[in-house]
Amino acid sequence: QVQLVESGGGLVQAGGSLRLSCAASGRTFSSYAMGWFRQAPGKEREFVATTSWIIGNILYADSVKGRFTISRDNAKNTVYLQMNSLKPEDTAVYYCAAGSRYSRYQYDYAYWGQGTQVTVSA
Repeated sequence: QVQLVESGGGLVQAGGSLRLSCAASGRTFSSYAMGWFRQAPGKEREFVATTSWIIGNILYADSVKGRFTISRDNAKNTVYLQMNSLKPEDTAVYYCAAGSRYSRYQYDYAYWGQGTQVTVSA
């Protein structure tokens, strides 16, 4: 089992920045792919970014490419999502997930955090 706890969400104005953190405990963190997903009100949860256990393998959704940066610190069992140039359409609950497969698909992630709210005001 892997337990994931997100933090760092909040309210920010458009153009601002936030950094989300996801602390993992349980089984070996470094062997998992770690992803970020988000769910906006009234919409389905969608892929944001993922990084494999091999540092350097990273995927981004087109909507966040160039603005968001995912990184991981295996020594701290933590994955981060640095979000810059935030837009109102980035408003969502952001979820951290761990899976055995480096993928943009939710079904490849077996473990999920509880989510953290990000609200971007216009």
